[in-house]
Amino acid sequence: MSDIYKQSGVDTKAGEHAVELMKDLILKTHQKQVIGNFGGFAGLFDISFVKNYQQPILATSTDGVGTKIRIAQLMDKHDTIGLDLVAMVLDDIVVCGAKPLFMTDYIAIGKVNPQKIAQIVSGIAQGCLEAGASLIGGETAEHPNMMKEDDYDIAGAGVGVVEASKQLMAKNIKAGDVVIGLKASGLHSNGYSLVRKIVFEDQKLDVNSKIAEFSHTLGEELLTPTAIYTKSCLSLIEKLNENLHGLSHITGGGIAANLARVLPENLGAKLERNTWQIPVVIKVLAQMSKQKLINFEQTLNMGIGMIAIVDKTVAQLAINILKDSQIDSFIIGEIIKKESDSVSDAPAKGGSGGFVNLVGEYN
Repeated sequence: MSDIYKQSGVDTKAGEHAVELMKDLILKTHQKQVIGNFGGFAGLFDISFVKNYQQPILATSTDGVGTKIRIAQLMDKHDTIGLDLVAMVLDDIVVCGAKPLFMTDYIAIGKVNPQKIAQIVSGIAQGCLEAGASLIGGETAEHPNMMKEDDYDIAGAGVGVVEASKQLMAKNIKAGDVVIGLKASGLHSNGYSLVRKIVFEDQKLDVNSKIAEFSHTLGEELLTPTAIYTKSCLSLIEKLNENLHGLSHITGGGIAANLARVLPENLGAKLERNTWQIPVVIKVLAQMSKQKLINFEQTLNMGIGMIAIVDKTVAQLAINILKDSQIDSFIIGEIIKKESDSVSDAPAKGGSGGFVNLVGEYN
């Protein structure tokens, strides 16, 4: 019997083969709360444990990876982009104090290549393992005539839970708190439209170009996976308790816009630029574009991927806890009261919040 759907550009057998290749990877992420067999119409997760909560609050987030995917496509390397997806989704959930429970993914692709799909999902599964969450569902959609055969995009959504009384909220933050920056692994997953313009359009480089400052190719540097801070932040939540006052995931918009959104309107953060090292890749981008480092602050993370706001009495303890989780961190500033003339370096991303000022010069 002829497959008329395949004649239109959709190969269902290739999709089924992709599912078989990714099955074992996904099952490795499953915790005991996952219900049912692989491949159901919906992922099921037993939340009976929340009966032990006084007031359980569900937290959810959804995101993608953006144009960093273009680097993966140019390199034909797809096994790390899923790590970026998990970081972008689950690290947003932990910011409110919630423990991520599970995640689902969506892959849209011009033509299903089972091996490529399996590579993408292997990264997502690895990321879920690193974050301590289950990958319980997903969808791969073939879009012939809408996307080129090698084109794809990915998105994901996650769910977590937090006790209402233990939420990390703006009202917990007070003047005198210490701001701790968690080191980024690289560019993470934001600002790649600008990055691609600088290296590919302006400099006429390609992913195989050798840059003196890098120990590997340009493409390998740009494809460095986003750090997943979930378990490290959960460790801070558990060990610092009420002395951890806030977290901020530094994504699109940079440090000021993302930190401001978790601060109360009557407070701000004063950050000293010379308290951490700028990643080499950002310095190289600044040199290539003949721009000052400060001009990248509202686009790139500048080397800080997550921020913790803690009571000043536990600042060193927080750094030690993060070190035990293999995360380098630094005291980068403090929380201060808002004055009548206080103006933020960037407005709070997504709406209201406090103000953030970065002062001094980068090392």
